[in-house]
Amino acid sequence: MRRTLSALGTAGALLAAAVVVPAVAAQARPEAAAERSRADNHPIVIGHRGASGYRPEHTLEAYRLAIRMGADYIEPDLVSTKDGILVARHENEISGTTDVAAHPEFAARRTTKRIDGVSVTGWFTEDFTLVELKTLRAKERLPQVRVANTAFDGKFEVPTFQEVIDLARAESKARGRTIGVYPETKHPSYFASIGLPLEEPLVAVLTANKLTHRNDPVFIQSFETANLRKLNGMIDVKLAQLLDATGRPYDFTLAGDTRTYADLASAAGLAWVAEYADGVGANKNLIVPRDAAGKLLAPTMVIRDAHRVKLLVHAWTFRAENQFLPVDFRIGTDPNARGDITAEYELFFKLGLDGAFADQPDTAVAARAGR
Repeated sequence: MRRTLSALGTAGALLAAAVVVPAVAAQARPEAAAERSRADNHPIVIGHRGASGYRPEHTLEAYRLAIRMGADYIEPDLVSTKDGILVARHENEISGTTDVAAHPEFAARRTTKRIDGVSVTGWFTEDFTLVELKTLRAKERLPQVRVANTAFDGKFEVPTFQEVIDLARAESKARGRTIGVYPETKHPSYFASIGLPLEEPLVAVLTANKLTHRNDPVFIQSFETANLRKLNGMIDVKLAQLLDATGRPYDFTLAGDTRTYADLASAAGLAWVAEYADGVGANKNLIVPRDAAGKLLAPTMVIRDAHRVKLLVHAWTFRAENQFLPVDFRIGTDPNARGDITAEYELFFKLGLDGAFADQPDTAVAARAGR
């Protein structure tokens, strides 16, 4: 099921625009121009956990708002319930994103587990049935940063993956444009180790919804490689290998593979990824690094090298608040105030980025429209 670029462009590219580049983009090398042609007209906007800059993440209301703001895809992180249902949560530990701690009937389920080699204490989705999870309500994960979002605490349920697909389809019909889904499998090795593998239920849901072909509006992403390689033999939708700026895929750790994400971001590593995936979802720092003070350095070769082996490049995560921006684009000294997020988009779009994961999708849509 080797992927092809032409099919990806047809499925993923929904809107067109032109680009204006800030002064910092002058660091880009001239050879980047050839690789930009594919993305110049069609960078996609992915609502990162929905419009998580405005609503508690991974709620139907966050996804709905992302669509209203013009996102092309909405992104649910997927974990499993005790009864094998895929639900949208950033992590399987849910004390930071739900009101579970306020439910005395679940107090005894607080426990400590080892997830991907790290000891984590709290409440975990795999210890709850879907019916039980539906009694919980979502809350803002970053209440000190996004104070306004806390007004919605306690209002929204934990959605299933099926409910996310239903929303995308209903909104596509209502708005006359295709809205895709971009699910991430969270901790797939861990879930497989407890008898709740994510791949089979994910494929079952997509199959039931007739979303099984590479031209369907679906990307599946993962920080691990083994489950994406497994999925490559199970379903023909587009796959994206997530790449962090540090560390290594946990399945590599389990297998004794010493390669790191940096290795996978090299020209040779990207050629290997291209054997099973259609694209990469790269930490922004792999594309435009920052120095120790948080200032931008010269762009790397990641986009060029990925494009040469026909991989799309989507970058994460674009967030408007100063504390998430490079020093070059901050405005004022308040870490929670908005900086010049438009300048950051313009820099990355100029480099040929094919898609952006955005907490505030309206900012990405506006930056794309202003190109």
